[in-house]
Amino acid sequence: MLDVSLTPYDALLLYSFGGPNKPEDVVPFLRNVTAGKGIPDSRLEEVGEHYYGFGGKSPINEQNLALKAALEGELAKRGIDLPVVWGNRNWEPYTDDAVTELEAIGARRAVALVTSAYSSYSGCRQYREDLAVTLERRGQLDGSGSTGVQFDKVRSYFNHPGFAEANADAVTEGFEALTAAGGDAGVARLVFVTHSIPTTMEAASAVSHATYSAQHLDLAAVVADEVSRRLGRTVEWDLTYCSRSGPPSQPWLEPDVNDFLETLAADGVRDVVLSPIGFVSDHMEVAYDLDTEAVETAEKLGMNVVRAGTVGTREPFVRGLVDLLLERAAIARGEDVAEATVGTLPAFRSVCAPGCCLRRDGEPSGVPALCGVSLDS
Repeated sequence: MLDVSLTPYDALLLYSFGGPNKPEDVVPFLRNVTAGKGIPDSRLEEVGEHYYGFGGKSPINEQNLALKAALEGELAKRGIDLPVVWGNRNWEPYTDDAVTELEAIGARRAVALVTSAYSSYSGCRQYREDLAVTLERRGQLDGSGSTGVQFDKVRSYFNHPGFAEANADAVTEGFEALTAAGGDAGVARLVFVTHSIPTTMEAASAVSHATYSAQHLDLAAVVADEVSRRLGRTVEWDLTYCSRSGPPSQPWLEPDVNDFLETLAADGVRDVVLSPIGFVSDHMEVAYDLDTEAVETAEKLGMNVVRAGTVGTREPFVRGLVDLLLERAAIARGEDVAEATVGTLPAFRSVCAPGCCLRRDGEPSGVPALCGVSLDS
């Protein structure tokens, strides 16, 4: 049993991707996301149509505020007084805004909780780099780390029991909803979906313990087994990808969920539950890539399809996040900790190894990153 203490931390940084709040934000937001890639505004306007179709507003910011409130509630329930500050890599409140707020409340050592459960460049290291670059711009970074607020991070939590339980609950509800909608849950196929990444990034992610895809496959097996137990039958499942971008010449992880639905339909599958296992909340990739594109594909193919929920603010997930914070604090205090996991993979590092999760396999980024064994670049 973990001690109910977050010492030595005096604040929590809830650290996310960010998204536009209105149509005028869309192109500036996409400029931030694609910085350094030389993509013209005309192309960003085309990509922005996904957002304009939803009023130019991403749901992610409100979902982060809901998660922040849920974390504050769970901390208070356990008698833990810890301020929670929210910051984003790509939109307001930016990382710099969050650091300013942390300083204003007198924080000296904060623990960062990234709203990405998996280990990869975009899911972990890019946040660590953004923290380091932000502190460097503020004149608060030296050769050994931060000279202002000190930062640690929570480990990648894809294989934490709370995340697995919340996903199993959501998938079970998805099968129930399929039955209610006239589908046959007794034979329905379970299709897990996550964000695709370039195969070079996939290869580089292996430095952590296992590749990005292997992390998903390991968790998917756990969730499918639990759902099978609850339904009283063996549920067949697959892992697919969405949200591919970049030039066609650049290989990304496959199969795309839409292509795979066509394959299933050709094999006679008519009932499908889609589970966005790669996403923490119902943000734009879920709202557009799954609820719009994938659902339209399934309907054209004559399939009965239900999209299961994300973990969002489900109680097992939020409870698990606070357990992870307590675990990280105990590690920071030098205590021996039994890190809770499910599946076959070990707990990933909370202090990253040098060269962990680079953008491309074998290529140093040249950008400093916090929360590692050293100021890794």
